[in-house]
Amino acid sequence: MRKSVFTRKALLLLAIASPSLLLAQFQQPTEEELKMTADPKAPGAAAVYLYQEQITDDANHFLSYYDRIKVLTEKGKELATIRIPYNHGVDSVTDIQGRTIHADGTIIPLSAKPADLMDYKAKNFQVNTVVFTLPGVEVGSILEYRLKVRSPDDRVSQPTWDIQSPYLVRKAHYSFHPHTGGNGVINGEGQVLDRLLYSARLAPDSKVDYSGTKDLYSLDLTGVPPLPEEDWMPPLNALRWRVEFYYTNATSGATFWQDAGKHWGKQTQTFTNPSSALVKAVSDIVTPADPDRQKAIKIYAAVQKLDNTDFSRTKSEVERKKEKLKEIHNAEDVWKQQSGSADDIAQLYVALARAAGLKAWPVQVVNRNRAIFDANFLSARQLDDYLAVIAIDGKDVYLDPGQKMCPFGALHWKHQLASGLRLNDKETVPLTTPAGSYKAALVQRVADLTIDAQGSVKGTVRFIMSGPQALHWRQLTVQNDQDEVKKQFNESMQDDYPDGVQADFDHFLGLDEYEANLIGVVKVSGNIGTATGKHFFLPGLFFESHARHPFVAQDKRFTPVDVHYARMEQDEVTYHLPPGFAVESAPQPSNPNWPDHAMLKISSHVDGDSVVVLRTLAYNFTLLDSRDYPDLHDFYQKVATADQQQLVLTRTPIAKGN
Repeated sequence: MRKSVFTRKALLLLAIASPSLLLAQFQQPTEEELKMTADPKAPGAAAVYLYQEQITDDANHFLSYYDRIKVLTEKGKELATIRIPYNHGVDSVTDIQGRTIHADGTIIPLSAKPADLMDYKAKNFQVNTVVFTLPGVEVGSILEYRLKVRSPDDRVSQPTWDIQSPYLVRKAHYSFHPHTGGNGVINGEGQVLDRLLYSARLAPDSKVDYSGTKDLYSLDLTGVPPLPEEDWMPPLNALRWRVEFYYTNATSGATFWQDAGKHWGKQTQTFTNPSSALVKAVSDIVTPADPDRQKAIKIYAAVQKLDNTDFSRTKSEVERKKEKLKEIHNAEDVWKQQSGSADDIAQLYVALARAAGLKAWPVQVVNRNRAIFDANFLSARQLDDYLAVIAIDGKDVYLDPGQKMCPFGALHWKHQLASGLRLNDKETVPLTTPAGSYKAALVQRVADLTIDAQGSVKGTVRFIMSGPQALHWRQLTVQNDQDEVKKQFNESMQDDYPDGVQADFDHFLGLDEYEANLIGVVKVSGNIGTATGKHFFLPGLFFESHARHPFVAQDKRFTPVDVHYARMEQDEVTYHLPPGFAVESAPQPSNPNWPDHAMLKISSHVDGDSVVVLRTLAYNFTLLDSRDYPDLHDFYQKVATADQQQLVLTRTPIAKGN
């Protein structure tokens, strides 16, 4: 009998074991475990996993988890609440047990009934979460629980061992006894999968063992370090220790991606077929005399106007029936309904471009805000989002039509340097999208400030944005009301102003003109500067006096740096001075430089009773290896020092009359 593939990642509670059975199956804590208050391998940790176990046995159709956790601080008590998402109606749990052991050895068994909460429900799919909290937890307690899960006999698992957690794991055991049927398994598309492969990211001295006599894969580890936690890290899937198993018909990773590419290409070609209805539709959008670039722009503007349900709301089944809307199977359906998901609209753009006689191809990549493409992860499900590539004047132009308000020729930052698959004239090929230019990701902060003799300040700040920042606020405005946007804009500016200065976002200019700059207008007021005798001290770099410069406090780096996208900041601050004051010293020119990577330029000049301070910070990198961190750290230390300069005023003597 062939069985269908099912990745078991969920649990459904049916029973709680009695306390006597619980005591019989749990480990007896050692004296050292009861008394421990810290672990030298994890100084300051809120908790430590004493033991983790995950056993998958497809021959007997069960999966079990077992965790033992030592609580070391108040924060560690949060681990007493267990949340388990599961596929409702598919999985069933034959046992769930738990207990808390105090440092004096007192045992408090789990007796409360867990909650079973619905998270998501679709037509044929429902995700629930089982939630339970282990009782009587104190600092110093040991938390212990196990779960045993069963799935239907006609399904098999492809387990993923996510080995690292936010906490140190002293000892861990994983095992997988796979499906032993002789006819292979069948995936959701009817393909027979007759091989089992796995990919692993582990420490150099660790490996998965396989016992042929037992048909058992196993992994035993000691001293598993916690997940890295540093600012500006790439997605954890690129760093986390893990093992993933796959039923497949491929003989290797290379053949898997070759076959997956062919299958993906066939599907997307079908979806983007330029039907006669689309040829007619595009004739109303472009004219035969339009140059290719103009055609591409006009079609892009047309699909941007459609209802993008990733930014509005997917209609319910009742609403779709009422409006006589059918399921979307191809680009023509999207155009007829004038509505679709971001992926639907991106593929519709390809279809319309082809209908207009342009060379256009679909692309699907991993969302870089979620994960990094991993060729060793043998699943096309890791691909998230559709883009488009169009040939104009012999050059490939990457487009993001599924991103509402994204300008023509630009990509959302999560789709820059993102890897995946694309079609060309002959076949499906792997690709990595281009990085964005720092010049196209510009934020200008222009402040016009009037200061009186008591240090009060009043004025206006304009945030002039292009690229990712402009796209962020435009999309946020599409999805939220005005009050929520104002609240979030004000929160984003909290570190942009000196102490004593209040800022209040007023309005946007150019909000609907996504091909132009977006301008945010902010009113500022408050008190600024410090008076000492004849002198008056103001922050020389208005926007940086309270800034939290990244990469300054951390001397060493263990993970790569991911700043999302290259960018440039330009500040122009005009101080209008109060009568009776003159400039004694202004910020001095500063130009630290990290060749080919980053630069800072500061200058100032006095113009009558005003002082103008200019600052430009640009960095032309997105991803950096940890080996480059010393140079990055050195550059930002220079930036932090330069940004602390002051503007010093002095009272001018008052001329006496004859």
